[in-house]
Amino acid sequence: MTGFLSSLLPVGPADPLFWVLGLPLAGALVMALLPDWRHAAWLNVLVSAATFGAAACLVFVRPVETPLLFIDDFNIYLVGLTAFVGFSTAMFSAAYIGRESRIRRLAPRNLRFYHSMYQAFLFTMLLALTANNIGVLWGAGEAATLTTVLMVSLYRTREAIEAAWKYFILCSVGIGLALFGTVLVYLAAQPVMGDGVAAMAWSQMIRRAGAFQPELISLAFVFLLVGYGTKVGLAPLHAWLPDAHAEGPTPISAVLSGLLLNVALYALLRFKMLIAANGHALQPGPLMIGMGCSSIFVASFMLYRRGDIKRLFAYSSIEHMGIITFAFGMGGALANFAGLLHMTMHSLVKSAIFFAVGMITQATGTKRIADIRGLTARAPLLGWCFVVAVLAIAGLPPMGIFMSEFLVISSTFARDALLAVPVMIGLLITFGALIWRLQGMAFGPPGQWVPDSERTHQSALVRAVGMAPLVIHLILALIAGIYLPDALVAWFQAVGKLLG
Repeated sequence: MTGFLSSLLPVGPADPLFWVLGLPLAGALVMALLPDWRHAAWLNVLVSAATFGAAACLVFVRPVETPLLFIDDFNIYLVGLTAFVGFSTAMFSAAYIGRESRIRRLAPRNLRFYHSMYQAFLFTMLLALTANNIGVLWGAGEAATLTTVLMVSLYRTREAIEAAWKYFILCSVGIGLALFGTVLVYLAAQPVMGDGVAAMAWSQMIRRAGAFQPELISLAFVFLLVGYGTKVGLAPLHAWLPDAHAEGPTPISAVLSGLLLNVALYALLRFKMLIAANGHALQPGPLMIGMGCSSIFVASFMLYRRGDIKRLFAYSSIEHMGIITFAFGMGGALANFAGLLHMTMHSLVKSAIFFAVGMITQATGTKRIADIRGLTARAPLLGWCFVVAVLAIAGLPPMGIFMSEFLVISSTFARDALLAVPVMIGLLITFGALIWRLQGMAFGPPGQWVPDSERTHQSALVRAVGMAPLVIHLILALIAGIYLPDALVAWFQAVGKLLG
């Protein structure tokens, strides 16, 4: 298997990056051919854990840069975050997807397919994050779309297939525009860097971006913002996101919100770095600020009209990606630091919310908010974890999202006080919507609940494995709101400088 992977990857087994990319790729292939589907869930957890371990090694051993792959301070942080959330979501999947099969929502033949596609999805995201080539980045982003389309349609219901098609069509249009923008960047770089792979490498382009043709690179960024902005879920390009979250398996909702949106935004920020290095090109900040503000307001008002719990938190993801885009559009040391912190906190907390939502919908047998009542009384541990997670995503102290939102607002006040006002209004509207929805679901007399006789009983180990990721994510978000290690602060500051 190692020899086979060496033929596919441009790095060798002595390089940690080989294992970061090779393990999920091998896992996807092995699980697709695994004769016994019952072992796929735990193999998925094992491969995801090993991938996270390999990603952690990148902190201590930096791989050699190649024309196709590289690691710097920016992407190593996202590689680690993606591998960690991928591992914790694989743990949750082991319990959640297994129960979906036992209650016959999923056919046994689909389980092996799900876990195989999960590893393929992790591989495509990690490849996009480590790509040193703008073409490879685009290709990995398109592959990530294709794998998630298949998983969104996993239940094979009319609604799931419709959501998958909408996701595929809209994101394919977006990625097509991103391809055109990528070609324009290559054309802008070609007179300076020559033909071939060298003219498409980030590590080389950033050093000579000041000499690129400013008109072409400015036009390219407009296409890239619309293209990758579609995958980020920025308004008004967000129509696919609520449907994909609502109809796909809940673990996929967790990684869509917590990871894939980050990957698309990472691609956009890499191109922003090229634009910022060219003093004569278009300033990307105002465009990103505008799309960030529109996303915050569209999502904040839509939260009041959602009747489906998964759609509710899908719109919350749109709002938070708007906050992050706004922060990076403002730029500067503090705003970039806030954007990076918010990316991290949103990934941890939003995935935790979807873990809780998955357990809630299985226990109640419904996704309708009106039918979910009294969770803290009926299931105290799950109910209170859900309360903490919603308060965290709403921005209540002392959770980490409060700290990142505070930094976004304070950095905006320091630069332009009037611009901070609409962001604060949007955050307050969102806070009100989430607290209003939370009260009915969490408190009061218990609502409908699947009778014990109709529920499948899981072992204590499986229940613990399913619950552990939710608790761990919330603990990490709480710690980050109280204390950030000096090494992490210095790391974020270094990345903030890279972003300009």
